[in-house]
Amino acid sequence: MRLVNGADNVTPVSSVRDLGVYLDANASMTTHISRIAASCFGILRQLRSVQRSLPRHAVVSLVTSLVLAKLDYCNALLVGIPAKILNRLQAVINTAARLVCHAMKADHITPVLKDLHWLRIQERIQYKLCVLAFKCQHNLASRSNRAQTPSEIIKFTSARRTSDQKCRHGLGDRAFLVAAASYGMEQSAVNSHCCVNPAFIPSSPEISSIHRICILVTFLS
Repeated sequence: MRLVNGADNVTPVSSVRDLGVYLDANASMTTHISRIAASCFGILRQLRSVQRSLPRHAVVSLVTSLVLAKLDYCNALLVGIPAKILNRLQAVINTAARLVCHAMKADHITPVLKDLHWLRIQERIQYKLCVLAFKCQHNLASRSNRAQTPSEIIKFTSARRTSDQKCRHGLGDRAFLVAAASYGMEQSAVNSHCCVNPAFIPSSPEISSIHRICILVTFLS
């Protein structure tokens, strides 16, 4: 199928690149995730060749600036993506952590991530979304994010508290206003039962990862 715009013929494509983000036709973000994963693995292979010549803090700085920065760029767009697709990005984090800590492939990754104080990919996405929602609510967001006013987010959050009904289409639940309202409900539930203290976060296995993130966002604000 082709679109005609004057004398120009526009041919639809399966994905396009905008501001460094690959958007595909069905909004699955699989193209973006594949490109980011391939790029990060290429960087990690190059770092592995010079790893022995560098101290650990230098390797950590390189991995953080070259790899983790790629994973965190516009990662709020990945909210609601199935875990089986996000596992490719989690594999990047696991490989980077093993590279920094000289861990073997058979070693359990959770202690390694805790030693580096790195969040998993799902937690990084949730953290970014919570930060953006907080900035919108307190008029600290950039102009591109100010379309969602604090009153809209608060009003939508209140409406979601009284109804567990999801959007008719799966893409609706991934919208910033809907996802931010959902995490706002989580944050309110935590704040009503927990004291906002950073020392409380790691010693509370009874609360989920998103609860710990919400507590951390509230404390840092």
